[in-house]
Amino acid sequence: MAHEVKWLLVGPGDIARKRVAPALAGAANSRLCGVVYNTRRREAEELAAKHGATEVYGSLEEALESSGANAVYVATPVGLHAPQAVAAMESGRDVLIEKPLGLSAADCRPILAAAERTGRTAACAYYRRCCPRYRHAAEMLRGGAFGCVVLVRMDCFGWFDPQPDDPKRWRVERAKSGGGPIADVGSHMFDVLIGLLGTPVRVWARCANLLHPWDVEDTAVVAMELKDGALVGASFGWTTRTWRHDFEIVGTEAKLLWEPYDSGPVTATVGRDVTRVDLPNAENVHLPLVQDFVDALREKRAPVCPAHEAVKTNALMDAVYASSAQGREVRVGP
Repeated sequence: MAHEVKWLLVGPGDIARKRVAPALAGAANSRLCGVVYNTRRREAEELAAKHGATEVYGSLEEALESSGANAVYVATPVGLHAPQAVAAMESGRDVLIEKPLGLSAADCRPILAAAERTGRTAACAYYRRCCPRYRHAAEMLRGGAFGCVVLVRMDCFGWFDPQPDDPKRWRVERAKSGGGPIADVGSHMFDVLIGLLGTPVRVWARCANLLHPWDVEDTAVVAMELKDGALVGASFGWTTRTWRHDFEIVGTEAKLLWEPYDSGPVTATVGRDVTRVDLPNAENVHLPLVQDFVDALREKRAPVCPAHEAVKTNALMDAVYASSAQGREVRVGP
């Protein structure tokens, strides 16, 4: 496949400006053709001009009718992902969708059905699967370095309190986001867990609103069990002006610590031997993800996180929210 992947970027928001647009314009055999906005025309025009795109559209419908682009990146609030991705695929375009894939596993099903029906490629932007520390952990697991994995621990907490006029306010509105810190940052960490160790089979969770009167949680604690019996503990929150973001895998023979999660050396302990390994991310963490998607289209292979894989994270989040609402342990659905 020799053709260039030509992109429409839907949504000129924060993540699009900082990472997605530069990645679409900067990847090999990739070009940003147009930007689609809803209400933020000036930002869309500035973003297009900065990255050499010549097309700006006020609606996805107009863009799909007029543009010569052959791929679509959906970077809008989560509640728009499914209808926009389906429309893109039905127009004959492949689609890469920001995380999480949808509001729920049920909300994701039209995406999977459209990909099957149209034969187009649909993938989700869980970019950490392209990061060096993810590959390093996967290699340790494949090589049996951990022995039997017995415990996984993950934490992510800090402060987030968007005001009513903040463009990121949608993240605390359940109909648009699907949830609070679990959906926003927890989805990334759950995807890493699933990619490395598989989907948990059982969940017990408590989601709460300790400080903020939103209709999404501001704090959560989750206990999970993996298929082989290993236990997982997770905590997430937007309620402290302190910060923590880390991930640890503990086995009978070794442990691996990412602290902080995305930066600094990775600490691997095998027996009593401690090794600190520098595994820095790309300067733009979306660039390897976009490059993988472009290469997957050209090589006619699956991208690193196809939609049918990404929906597993939604199923896990569904179980977390159900457990908290019902006050009991919940099995994770398919």
